[in-house]
Formats: sequence, structure tokens, C-alpha cells
Amino acid sequence: MKHPSNTLIIIGNGVAGITAALEFRKHSTAPVVVLSDEHPYFFSRTALMYVYMGHMKWEHLEPYEPTFWKQQNITLVQDRVLQLEATTKTLHTASGKSYAYGQLLLATGSEPRKATWPGKEAKGVQGLYHKQDLEQLEALTPNIATAVVIGGGLIGVELAEMLHCRGKRVIFLIREQRFWDQVLSKEEAQCVAEHLIQHGIEVHCDTTVAAFESSAKGELSAVKTTDDLRFEAQFAGVTIGVTPQIEVFKNSGLNVNKGILVDAYLKTNLKDVYAAGDCAELQQPPQGRNSIEPVWYSGRSMGAAVGSTLAGKPIKYDPGIWFNSAKFFDIEYQTYGSIASKADATTTHWFWKHPTKNCSFRIAYDSKSSSILGFSTLGLRLRQNQCIQWIEAKTPVHQVMNDLMEAHFDPEFSPRYLKKIQQQFLSQHPTFVPKP
Repeated sequence: MKHPSNTLIIIGNGVAGITAALEFRKHSTAPVVVLSDEHPYFFSRTALMYVYMGHMKWEHLEPYEPTFWKQQNITLVQDRVLQLEATTKTLHTASGKSYAYGQLLLATGSEPRKATWPGKEAKGVQGLYHKQDLEQLEALTPNIATAVVIGGGLIGVELAEMLHCRGKRVIFLIREQRFWDQVLSKEEAQCVAEHLIQHGIEVHCDTTVAAFESSAKGELSAVKTTDDLRFEAQFAGVTIGVTPQIEVFKNSGLNVNKGILVDAYLKTNLKDVYAAGDCAELQQPPQGRNSIEPVWYSGRSMGAAVGSTLAGKPIKYDPGIWFNSAKFFDIEYQTYGSIASKADATTTHWFWKHPTKNCSFRIAYDSKSSSILGFSTLGLRLRQNQCIQWIEAKTPVHQVMNDLMEAHFDPEFSPRYLKKIQQQFLSQHPTFVPKP
């Protein structure tokens, strides 16, 4: 399909691709075409669970009216790209059409890691990432009495909550010794596990799947584990992580590793081709950051940077201080900066937990300089700007704790625990004197 030679084509209408399109439009009037086979319009992927739970309708997930895209002169096309022909700067799609580009942004996102256990082809074994996954789950739901969720991460706990909300018995299988053990401390993981159990979720840690059993009709009937446990179930949610969705580009001449390799401007090795979001892999990630970060915040930040660059105003991608948030049923989780699941030889961690509630506060600081490195909270909110400011300024931990109330979020939404946290820290570190 012929387009003006300066046409920007974006493959993928997730947060990275759409943020890039809108940022590009601020600086350029050149044509923009967005290709996606999942859905015609951009939607909030992180809110898919709320549609299933009945808290939202599908149209609530689309933040822009359909007329918005025409107003922005952005053409949306629902089609699947099958081939990137870099020598002619052409894309070939499943519908048989071809699209010529002046510049190209690859923002294809992630795909769930697929099950590899015997019996994985059974109907009822699936992941949860795309709109089509949600539709498939909805179709299966009437026949689900028991569901097994496999994988101790954020998508797993979301899926557990979704199924529990619809009255299903939920069995949560976690291969590691505790939930999300690469991120949460032992104490934090225990808080989350207790919270899940309190909500009726059956949690099994240190448990590995061996195989899926199916009926004569090919429908899932049971999940077996390597320690000889057997759970009769009609659904198995495989939430064992995601991988960059790049298979279609592997023979295109692009330099790929786990993801599409990009430089600081998110440029690939091919002329006029860039990548952003979950599918992009930084060749030289900033210190303390991963080369691939499949989270919404990083995708948005990448999209904003590359959108400006594509419009002729180059901006290096700077992820800034790491932050993330999530929700485990009723427990809100926040993290800012660099804070591993446990301290190492150069860092010190300090932890507080509410005596009766699943609410905690953890900080990490440099053992030598005492500068604050990161925060991790469950069940309470901190002001993001204040936390980021302290980390960027390498503020000494005693000053942070003296001024901790400056990070207090609106009390209407967050109980006043910070004063208790401050008092406990200062009682254990009496040389730190709080402000009056």
C-alpha cells in the first residue's frame, strides 16, 4: 500500500506504540499508521482483569473516543505483520496487503511464556495477556469449578483474584519457596501469602508442575505435580512470565537477542527502524536497570522518548529512578529505586511490619555512605515524587527518616502508619533525632 515517503508506521498499539504516536504528532504532521492484530484501538491492558470481574465494561478500557484518532490524523489498522522487508522498507501482512514506511517503530510487546509440560495442548490450559486470552477465559468460565494458577508473579495473582471473584476454587502453584521471591523479601512474601490464604486461595509453594491430564474430549481434567500431587481442575492459568514478541522479525536482518537490540535512542541496526516497550532490549542499560523491562511505566517512558526522536527531536531514553506498583487483592504494593529481595554486602535493609495487619515498610540504604537506595511498601502509599527526590539526591537515611512524614500520602486513602514507622526506626537508631 502506497504511503507518502515520510510515513511513520508503528507495529503495536500498546502503551509504548501509542505514546510514541501521540508524542510524534506533537512535533510532526507526517502520516502515522498503527498496525495491530489484537484490537483496533488502544486499550488499558492492565485493567483487563476488571472487565472479567465486572467492575468495568470493555469500552471503559479505551481512553480515547474512536473519533480521536481521525482528529489526530493517525490511521489505525487491524492486521498482522508477517514480514519486514528492510531493503525495500516494506511490511507484508496477513491480509495480503503491503505497507511502505519512511520510519518504522516496532512496539510488539510481550507474549506469555508457554507451557512445556506434557498435555499442554488440553483445552483450558492458557495464559492471560491478550484480549483474546480474556475472551477465551470468559468462554470457559461456565464450566470451571476448580482452577489452577501456575506461577508466582503479578499476572498469576491477578488471575487468581479474577477466578476467585467468579466463585471458583483457586489453587495457586508457585515453583519457588515463596511468592515473587526475586522481588519481595521473605517477610513481604509471607504477608502476601497470608493475604491470599485469607481470601480463600490455596497456596502451594515449592511445587512444580509435571503434566496436564485431559478428558477424551481433549479438555483439561487435572494438573499433576512432581511431588505426586494431583489437582482435578477444568482450567490451568499458565503465568510463568513473558518474553518479547519478536519471532516475526528474526529473519529480517534485525539484530536480536532476547529482544530487539537498541541503542540509547532506541534505534535498531536497520536504517530508520526503532523499537520500544517490552520487545526492546537495551544494549547498554543504565546502571541498576535491566536490559528488558516489561512493565507499563517503562513502555510509556520509551514511547515518549522515541516519539520525539522519530519527529526529528532526538531524546535519549532515560528510565529515571525505577518504580512500580501492583495490587494483591486488597494489598497495594509500591517500590521505588534499588531494593532487592534481600541485602547484599554493600547495602543495609530495615523492615517494619504492622503487628496485626498485612502492612509493611522496607528501605534499603548504602551501608557505607548511608544514602537511601530504595523503598518497598505493602498496604500503605508513599508520595512518589518525594521518594524519587530522596533517591536522586542520595539523601542519608537518617534525614529521610527524620523527614518521613513528607512522604505521607492523602490520609483519606492511606492510614497514618508513617509516624509509627518513624518512631520505631529512631528508637532503634537513637543517634538520629527527628524534627519536632
